[in-house]
Amino acid sequence: MNKKLILLFIILVLVIFLFACDNNTDSELNNTLANENVSLIKKDGDLMNKELNGNKLIYLAGGCFWGTEKYLGLINGVIETEVGYANGNTENPSYEDVCRKNTGHAETVKVVYDPEKIELKNLLKLFYRAIDPVAVNRQGYDIGTQYRTGVYYVDKEDEAVIKASLDELQKEYKEPLAVEVMELQNYYAAEEYHQKYLDKNPAGYCHIGEAEFYELEEAQKNTKYKVKSKKELERTLTEMQYNVTQNNATEPPFDNEYYDNFEEGIYVDITSGEPLFTSKDKFESGCGWPSFSKPIDEKVIEEKSDLSFGMIRTEVRTANSDSHLGHVFNDGPKESGGLRYCINSASLEFIPLEEMKERGYGDLLYLFE
Repeated sequence: MNKKLILLFIILVLVIFLFACDNNTDSELNNTLANENVSLIKKDGDLMNKELNGNKLIYLAGGCFWGTEKYLGLINGVIETEVGYANGNTENPSYEDVCRKNTGHAETVKVVYDPEKIELKNLLKLFYRAIDPVAVNRQGYDIGTQYRTGVYYVDKEDEAVIKASLDELQKEYKEPLAVEVMELQNYYAAEEYHQKYLDKNPAGYCHIGEAEFYELEEAQKNTKYKVKSKKELERTLTEMQYNVTQNNATEPPFDNEYYDNFEEGIYVDITSGEPLFTSKDKFESGCGWPSFSKPIDEKVIEEKSDLSFGMIRTEVRTANSDSHLGHVFNDGPKESGGLRYCINSASLEFIPLEEMKERGYGDLLYLFE
C-alpha cells in the first residue's frame, strides 16, 4: 500500500513538472517572438532612417486611418504613407479582427518624411490639427479602442521631441490629452483596399472633412516664406542667431545689431524671411533691445506663457517658423496701444526701405506712404 502511494506521488510530481516546463516553454517562445517582432520593427525603422536618402519614419494613429492618411499625405515633406494596424495583441490581424475581436490594435498611418523639408515637431503640429487630442478612444463618429490617438516612434531620439510637442499642445486644453506616446511594438499593413481609400472613394466617410484637406493644401501652396530645417539653420545662422531662435536664448542688451537702429525699413524673420515688424512701429524703450509697439500682422506672431527663471512673462514666437523672438510687455507707449514687443536682434534681419522692392518686399511699401 505504501509503495502504491509513493508511486502515485512520484507520478504526480512528474506531471506537475512537465506542465510547468511546457508553460515556461510557451512563455519563453512568446517572449522570444515578441522580442523578435520588436527587433524587426527597430531594424525597419533604422533602415528607413539611415538608408532611404536620409528620410525618417513615424507612425501616427488619428482615428479612422482613411482620412488621416490623406491628410498626412498632403503635407510638404511627407514622402510616403501607408495605413495599417499598430501595437495590438495578435499577429497579422484583418480589418474585421481589429473592429470586432478586441485585438488591441490602433488604426495607424506609417509616415515616411524628409527631415530636411519638415521637422518632426512641425509634422506633429499639423497632425494635431486633424484630431481631437482629448477624445478617448473616439474621433468623430468612430468609437472604439482602434480609433485611439497615438504617436509611435522607432527612433528613441524622437521621444523627447514628441513629448515636448504634447506639452505645448496641453497648454491649449483644460482636459488632459488622450494622445498616447510609445515605442512601436508591432505594425501590420492593412488590406490593399484600405490604402489611399479616400482617393479611390471620394464619398467615403471620415472625421476629417473636405474643408480641412482644402485648408491644408492651400496653406502649403501659398507659403511664400519656407520653414527651414535645423540642419539648414545650423549652416546658415550665426551661433547667436541659432541659439536665440532655436534654443530660446537671449542676447546681451545694448550689445546687439538693431537696438539703436532707426532707419526706415522692415524687420523680417532671420530663419524664413517673413516680414514681422516695421521701423514705423519701433521706439526707444531704454531696455537695450529693439522694441516695437505692434507686429505688421498679428497673425505672424504667437504668444505663449513663459514661467522660466521664476518670472511670469509672455513669450513671442513666429507662427510660421516657430522661432523664439523675445517677449511682450504692457509698458509700451499708451498712444500706440501700450505694448512693448521686446525682440532679440539675432532673430531679425533688417531690410532698408530702398532695398525692399528688389528683395521681394515691394508689396509692403504702402506701409511707408
